[in-house]
Amino acid sequence: MIRPVQIQDARELCEIYNYYIENSPVTFEEVPVSEEEMKMRIKSITEKYPWLVWEQREGITGYAYLNLWKERSAYRFSAEDTVYLKTDCEGKGIGSALLSGLINQTAQTGIHAIVAGITLPNEKSVGLHEKMGFRKIAHFSEIGKKFGEWLDVGYWELIL
Repeated sequence: MIRPVQIQDARELCEIYNYYIENSPVTFEEVPVSEEEMKMRIKSITEKYPWLVWEQREGITGYAYLNLWKERSAYRFSAEDTVYLKTDCEGKGIGSALLSGLINQTAQTGIHAIVAGITLPNEKSVGLHEKMGFRKIAHFSEIGKKFGEWLDVGYWELIL
């Protein structure tokens, strides 16, 4: 079931996200996020943007949210999306349901464009975003370094 995030979800969100911080280049964060930090992020982000979680009997298995794209005033009609799933929950339609729900809720925020920054290669995230109508608009080569590897990032955009 999809529902809005709650502050008390912070621990489970950290479990999902910190796996990627510690084991994957898909996020450029390198230090695990504490439960308190995640609570602050939830509070800050949900003041303006939607944040959804997918909850099953065993707990939260994924989440998606919008956040600030850039700080300059003219960017206020754009946002960046984030989608993370527990690794054993990929390929079950959860990411599609979360991103679709996020896009549907975006109409109420005044956002005109959603941007997705994706560390490459990442066929699953690229496929998810293109399935939802995003199109690739940029590619940065060797823009970040994690686990001793230079990493590329592509950007996809959806105009609402």
